[in-house]
Amino acid sequence: MTYRGRFAPSPTGQLHFGSLVAAVGSWLCARRAGGQWLLRMEDIDPPREVAGAAAGILAALPAFGLVADAPALFQSQRIAAYDVAFEQLRAAGQLFPCWCSRSELAAGGGLHRDARCVAAADPDRLPAWRLRVPDIEITFDDALQGPQQENLRESVGDFVIRRAEGVYSYQLACVVDDAYQGITEVVRGRDLLDSTARQIWLQRCLGLPTPAYRHLPLVVGADGRKLSKSEQACPVDPADPLPTLRQVLSFLHLPVQAGAADARNLLAHALANFDPALLPHCSGHSAG
Repeated sequence: MTYRGRFAPSPTGQLHFGSLVAAVGSWLCARRAGGQWLLRMEDIDPPREVAGAAAGILAALPAFGLVADAPALFQSQRIAAYDVAFEQLRAAGQLFPCWCSRSELAAGGGLHRDARCVAAADPDRLPAWRLRVPDIEITFDDALQGPQQENLRESVGDFVIRRAEGVYSYQLACVVDDAYQGITEVVRGRDLLDSTARQIWLQRCLGLPTPAYRHLPLVVGADGRKLSKSEQACPVDPADPLPTLRQVLSFLHLPVQAGAADARNLLAHALANFDPALLPHCSGHSAG
């Protein structure tokens, strides 16, 4: 099977250093395997989106030498596919409507378990829809973070597939689109490691293939928080890409070619010396 990787940002802001690390890491893994690198814009949560961010991200990537092998897939144009997956789960009895609020669930420990709601059905408002989660251990080997094991019932409980306002969850959209794009390895930030067990369970429920996973170290700010949530998360400058790209490669423990003429040459040199097994697994600060 041809290797297919992807970079799937959310348009909640312009491309920043932490996102560029994920983009470069996923690109290197795909090119090292002789495979394809695809783009997906995860734009299904309008209240969180920043106007112009999607276009800005897509315009910035080529300046850093990152050119995809196909046009970007926009999740906002994939609602019909999520509808099909939703109906498949509902027809199989794996979904149930839920009117429980976060505050109501918090009183009982915060998790929704065994499809037992604490709030009564309310005919005057639409429910969220949750996936029934059994008492099951999900195990997988992350190529960078090592063996992982999670009991879904104990750690996350019955999780939301579609919110009351009709927005599909990240978990469902991600699973449906990874299968649609034929992704064979998901290379992304370590902050999404705890989503993987839920996505594997959803893949099993929908009869979809499970890709390999490789979770890269997070870039954190001086305050110790993930860079995207830190005040230091300034957008990268596509008009002057080489300094930032050198910092990204250094963060990933890759050799940085001195005197590279452009971003493509810098990436080509890094790719020639790239071994995915030698990527760092711990979070750290950017070089800048």
